[in-house]
Amino acid sequence: MSVNPPPRLSHRAAALRIIGTLTVAGVAIGALWVLLAPPVQGVVALTRSGNRVRAYLGSDSDHFFLGAFLFIGLLSALAVVAAVAVWQWRAHRGPAQVLGLTAGMAAAAGAAAGVGAALAHWRFGTVDVDGAPVSEANRVHYVFEAPAVFFGHAPLVVAASIVVPAAVAALTYALLTVSTTRDDLGAWPPVDYAGVYPPRVVPAAAADPVADRPAAPHAAP
Repeated sequence: MSVNPPPRLSHRAAALRIIGTLTVAGVAIGALWVLLAPPVQGVVALTRSGNRVRAYLGSDSDHFFLGAFLFIGLLSALAVVAAVAVWQWRAHRGPAQVLGLTAGMAAAAGAAAGVGAALAHWRFGTVDVDGAPVSEANRVHYVFEAPAVFFGHAPLVVAASIVVPAAVAALTYALLTVSTTRDDLGAWPPVDYAGVYPPRVVPAAAADPVADRPAAPHAAP
């Protein structure tokens, strides 16, 4: 049996490196989300009574849901790819690696949310209803609003958006774990199993009644 050489990094250092790499990947996911998420088009209108109102055009209000769904989808795809890639680091397989993977995906989700929200507001700006250039001559002003990163602003909704990618990564890692035939997952240090196994029972061959039958005596000439 071939034995892998010992790794240059400790399990803790490897886990920290995984967290840092996934955090940087989360920044890239946030920038990619800004490019893919559709903005929400709306209007600021001046009513006959002189009040300013804001409304969305057609079904553009659905883009709030689409933006949040795209955000979760990109992070889930990153979670699957990251779990498979981390699994290839065979020497560090085990609890420390999966802990670094889940913590790294949570950090990636937080980084993606922060970067995505900042870039989206920088790109589309903030809708200022009071400062919209509407008047008696021009009662309608078209605006673009940044898409939503989360499905809502409640703390549990935000926490779920952070936890879901980490859970996807942990589930993918668990599926890879159950697919290996070694209890030590092939990690370092290798574990040799010199257990005592019961003797192998080999069934006896059945007797052939024809072969065991005594030969008939030859008749005298």
